[in-house]
Amino acid sequence: MDAPMSGRATSPGAGFDVLARRCPRVAATVAVTVAVWVSLAPSLLPRPALAQAAVSGCAAAAAAGAAGLCRRRNAGSARPVARAVALLAAAVALGWTVLAAAQWQDGLRAAMGRPPTGTGHWIVVCVCSSCILGATRVLGRVPEAWRRRADVRAGVATAAAVTLGAVVAVAPVGAGPAYPDTAPVAATAAGSPSSLVAWQSLGDEGRRFVSADARAIRTYVGLGSAPDVRSRAALAVRELERAGGFARAHVVVVVPTGSGWVDPGAVRGFAALFGGDVALVAQQYSSAPSWVTFLFDRDAAAESARALLTSVRSRIDALDPVRRPQVHVYGQSLGAVGGSAALASTATGPCAAIWAGPPAGAVRTDGAAVTANTSDPVVWWRPSLLWSPPDLSRARRDAPVPRWLPVVSFVQATLDLPVALDAPPGHGHRYGPDQARCDRP
Repeated sequence: MDAPMSGRATSPGAGFDVLARRCPRVAATVAVTVAVWVSLAPSLLPRPALAQAAVSGCAAAAAAGAAGLCRRRNAGSARPVARAVALLAAAVALGWTVLAAAQWQDGLRAAMGRPPTGTGHWIVVCVCSSCILGATRVLGRVPEAWRRRADVRAGVATAAAVTLGAVVAVAPVGAGPAYPDTAPVAATAAGSPSSLVAWQSLGDEGRRFVSADARAIRTYVGLGSAPDVRSRAALAVRELERAGGFARAHVVVVVPTGSGWVDPGAVRGFAALFGGDVALVAQQYSSAPSWVTFLFDRDAAAESARALLTSVRSRIDALDPVRRPQVHVYGQSLGAVGGSAALASTATGPCAAIWAGPPAGAVRTDGAAVTANTSDPVVWWRPSLLWSPPDLSRARRDAPVPRWLPVVSFVQATLDLPVALDAPPGHGHRYGPDQARCDRP
């Protein structure tokens, strides 16, 4: 009789068992899958491939790190076959998620006049996000002394994910448009040789504003033009009178954004709406980005708007009633917040309050002309978006509107905020000349 075969023979499932043990733990697979699904959920604005890769890669790395932190608290371990099944199910789920995301992104792009994503777009997303995840996992395992400390590895991986993702996301951003460096020659413009306001004191955004549509009188007072809010408002009124602004049929009190920016589209819109018979006056209250001022110094916008509106109204009230121009208040974004707060404490209201892209829940819109896009994350974003849907009753549907989902919609709106101004005109936080309108609901 033949001798028995060597003990090297293995059972048929042994090879599968070895491969299954190399699969990620079930908790890590589930966490990464959920994180990537959230990162690919419908956004408000089209997302470039590298930006989406950074978002998905960071989300996956953070989820993997969190799973690593929780692993040591769970002494048990799922069977190898469970790991394999979880990984297979995750692959199917993520494949379906990518297809759904592609359809959504192409729908947004079609509505905004941009070409569809294409296969190459999603190859970049998958490859780059995988590289971010892989790189963070490798960085978390390099130090020998940390190899047996899952909590430290997870922390390193998560921090590296944020760093790598930020580099990838910021890299494509180019320089913004140049600011005018030559003072206007028109006598009616602030900063001109005839002006009471020095050209250099206007700041970058002020110089851009006074160099806009020449049909309207454009008065601007910068932070460096006068020492405080009240003196800036008084200077603005004197400059507006010098330029002949009170002789126009309409005066628009403009409340800039936190950085001092005034949308050129609004300037063109008011000039067209009133046939050039209009003067615009604005004063700067901050040089920080709007989101910084919104979070930490929102009262500055209201105080500045209140001082300017009061000064303008006082001067107009002193004019012959027959010659008094109509007064309008306009603000976009944080400017709408400041203008709304100023009107709430003013006894005599303007002929029209005009708000563009007002931040969610921060502006009184009753009785005002409101221009808001459903694709504008500024109109969506507020802390309560975590648990309740946004109020889009005053927004125009300019693109497909994603269904509200708890937490997920908040995350997506937050991710869209930094690129809200990168959208084509008429979408996102970009508003054209049509924002200058005086119709009321």
